[in-house]
Amino acid sequence: MAAYVVIRVLGQADVNYNIQHTMHLLGLNRVNHATVVPVNDAYKGMLQVVKDYCTFGLIDEETLAAMIKARGKVVGDAPVTDEYVKEKTEFATIDDLAKAIVAGEYKIKDVEGMKPVFRLHPPVKGYEGNKHSFVTGGALGDRKEKINDLVMRML
Repeated sequence: MAAYVVIRVLGQADVNYNIQHTMHLLGLNRVNHATVVPVNDAYKGMLQVVKDYCTFGLIDEETLAAMIKARGKVVGDAPVTDEYVKEKTEFATIDDLAKAIVAGEYKIKDVEGMKPVFRLHPPVKGYEGNKHSFVTGGALGDRKEKINDLVMRML
């Protein structure tokens, strides 16, 4: 099992209603917002709908742990800490939580009070170009494991 990280690349203007609604369901209401979703058929279909506005790929444990430590927030905009994770879940550290999420045993929304959306910085040295898919040299669509490099540039 694994988990996808989905990052919104393009903004609001002239977005088809179905695509906009799907992004809303994913929690991607602004550019550079990211969310982590499990790999299953329902989410694969949603990613297929938003592939022209977002980029996504399989996240690894180290990158997810770094993202939670750097940009994870709880209600009230306080940062997520190891103490908070220990208090609200059965995991001792953020690293253990990230390992469980990537393994598909746990979801971010299961952590009480933790916001499911990560507000990331724009990537260092920018996106590769936001009009083409990643396969053809752009920034959109499925990046597979290379999403981890982009996430690290955005922390």
